[in-house]
Amino acid sequence: MATTQTATPSQHTSYLGPMLIIGVLFFIFGFVTWLNGPLTIFVKLAFNLDDVSAFLIPVAFYLSYFCLALPSSMVLRRTGMKKGMALGLFVMAIGAVLFGEFINIRIYHGALVGLFVIGAGLSLLQTASNPYISILGPIDSAAQRIAFMGICNKVAGALAPFVFGALVLNGIDTLDQQVKSAPTAAARDLLLNSFAARVYWPYMAMAALLVLLAIWVVRSSLPEIKPAGANDEQAIGHSGRSIFSFPHMWLGVLCLFLYVGVEVMAGDAIGIYGQGFGLPLDSTKHFTSYTMLGMLAGYGVGLLVIPRFISQQRYLAVSAILGVAFAIGAYVTHGYASVAFVAALGFANAMMWPAIFPLAIKGLGKHTEAASALLIMGIVGGALIPQVFVHLKQVIDFQLAFLCVMVPCYLYILYYGVAGHRIGQTAARSSAPQGT
Repeated sequence: MATTQTATPSQHTSYLGPMLIIGVLFFIFGFVTWLNGPLTIFVKLAFNLDDVSAFLIPVAFYLSYFCLALPSSMVLRRTGMKKGMALGLFVMAIGAVLFGEFINIRIYHGALVGLFVIGAGLSLLQTASNPYISILGPIDSAAQRIAFMGICNKVAGALAPFVFGALVLNGIDTLDQQVKSAPTAAARDLLLNSFAARVYWPYMAMAALLVLLAIWVVRSSLPEIKPAGANDEQAIGHSGRSIFSFPHMWLGVLCLFLYVGVEVMAGDAIGIYGQGFGLPLDSTKHFTSYTMLGMLAGYGVGLLVIPRFISQQRYLAVSAILGVAFAIGAYVTHGYASVAFVAALGFANAMMWPAIFPLAIKGLGKHTEAASALLIMGIVGGALIPQVFVHLKQVIDFQLAFLCVMVPCYLYILYYGVAGHRIGQTAARSSAPQGT
C-alpha cells in the first residue's frame, strides 16, 4: 500500500525510484505523441488527403487535452496521482485499439476518435505526472527533474518515427507512385487497403503493453504526494486566495499553449514543411527524429547548467531568443538547410516545458491540481497553431507562413521568461536569488 508523502524543499530523501517510474511514463508519452508526425504522412497517403485534412491528426490528439484536462483533475482528487496515472494508461490502451481498428477498415473519422481517446488517457497521465515530478523535490530545481523526464520523452520521440517508418512507411515513395499509376479505382483501393492494414498489429501490441504498464504502476512503490503541503502558497506571498489571484499561472497557461504549438510545428509539421521543397517521402518520414535529437541535445545542456549556472527562467528566455533566430534561419535558407534550422528548433524548445510548468504552478498550494489541469489544457496549442500554419500557407509562401506563426510565439515565451512568471509574486520578488 502506498504511503502518503509531503515533499518540501528541505527534504533530503532519494527521488531515484519514483523518478525512474515516472521516466518510464514519460517515455510512453514521447513514443505515442511523436508518432503524430509520421502518422500525418501516413494518413495523407492512406486516405488521399490534403494537408488541412491530414493535420486533423494533431487536432484530434491535442484537442482532447483541452476537453479533458479539468475532468482529469477531478478524477485525480478521487483516485490520487498514482491510481490516476494507471487509469490514464488503461484509457490510452482503449484508444490504441480503436485507432488500429478504424484505420484497418479505413474510416478516417473513426481513427480520429481513437486518437482523441489516446489523448484523453495522456491528459490524465500528464495532469498527474507533471506536477508530481515538479513537487517531488524543491520547486526551484524542478526544471532539472523535468529535463530528465524530457530526455526519456524525446529518446522515445526520436525512436518513434524510425520504428513507425520501418513497420508502416517502408517503401512509401514506391507505393505512392503505384497508387498514382493504378489503372482503376479498385486497384488503387486495394493498394491503399493493404497499406492501411500495416498499422493494425503495431497498435494492438501498443495497447497490450499499455495495459501491462498500468498494472505495473498500480503495484509499484510510487508514493503519493500532497500538493497542498509540497507547494505552499506562502512561498510567493499568497494565502487562502482563489485560483484567479495567480496571474503568473494564467500567463503560464498562454505560454504553454504557444510553446506546445511551436514544438509541434518543429516536430510534427517538419515532414510537411520538407515536402514543400519537393523532398522525397522516404526522407521526410524521418525528419521528426532529427527534431527529437535536437531536443535531446537541449536537455543535456539544460541538465548541466540549470540551476548551477543559470536559473530556469533565464534559460527559458535564452531558449526563446534561439527560437526566433532559428525560425529566421529557416526562412532565409532553402531545401535541407532550411529543414535543418527547423530541426534545430528542437534544441531551442527542449527546456521550455521544464521551465514553464514549475514556474506556472509555483506557490499554487491547494490549487496545484487545478492549475496543472489548466496548463495541460494549454496543450491544445499543438492542435490550433499548426492549423494556422496549414491554412496560412495556402495563401502565402509556406516559409513565410512558418515564420509568421513561429516568431510571435517565441516573443511571448521570451516575455514570460523575463517578466511574466514573476507577476503577482510579492514574496518571490523580495526573496528571489540574484540572476532570476
